[in-house]
Amino acid sequence: MIHAGFVQYHVHFGDWDANARAAEAGIRACEGADLLVLPELAFSGYDFLDRDEVRSLAEDPASGPTATMLRELAAALNVTLVAGYAEAAAGGCCNSAMLVTPQGAVHNYRKLHLFNREKELFLPGDGVPPVFETPAGRIGVMICFDWFFPETARCLALKGAQIVAHPSNLVLPWCQQAMFARSVENHVFSITANRIGTEDRAGRSLTFTGGSQLLDCSGQCLARAALDAPAQAIVALDPAEADNKVIAGTNHLFEERRPAMYDAL
Repeated sequence: MIHAGFVQYHVHFGDWDANARAAEAGIRACEGADLLVLPELAFSGYDFLDRDEVRSLAEDPASGPTATMLRELAAALNVTLVAGYAEAAAGGCCNSAMLVTPQGAVHNYRKLHLFNREKELFLPGDGVPPVFETPAGRIGVMICFDWFFPETARCLALKGAQIVAHPSNLVLPWCQQAMFARSVENHVFSITANRIGTEDRAGRSLTFTGGSQLLDCSGQCLARAALDAPAQAIVALDPAEADNKVIAGTNHLFEERRPAMYDAL
């Protein structure tokens, strides 16, 4: 058994120090956690004006302040952490998430499916969604709008993910409901860590929908946050439950797939 959960808070655009304080407070409030997921772009804010502004707030995934802080917290609290951040990359910036283990390993994922104006600001990810072996189990990572493409979560499940960590900055109304399907159709746990607050920038206003949640392999909600308030939660779960892909006693979720019939994909 492990204890896993999420941290939800108001991200203040461009204020790394304030965001780091909120993140650390939420992490420390989850005493005994083995795995915690934080929001997308959890230390920078979301609605950048242009690529130059992204670059001014982007970080190196190994030596930036976010990686440094998360490594220290992961080691001190013996917790695996997943958090979104703006990554400084060759030729531009990526909307990325880092996974940090208590042993100091830092893994990276770049968002594949860019939402709306993100396509004007970030380079799209060009790697297969990763699954990482951690002390908290096999963790697959996807970011926010990746949920809209069921292939993302399916790829993670086929690669052995037991838990899908899903840092998010959600503004559309459907994700929290749709993640029921992502968990059920892949028989995996899923943790969607969203943010709260409003950003009035780039000629528009965006309100983030909160409602962070942890679902089990049958889609049951084990923890859910309010829509408009900071929150954190952890629950006990057994990652090994996700390894059993037998449905209704006679059907195997993956062995009975018929890829030859799916040429439209």
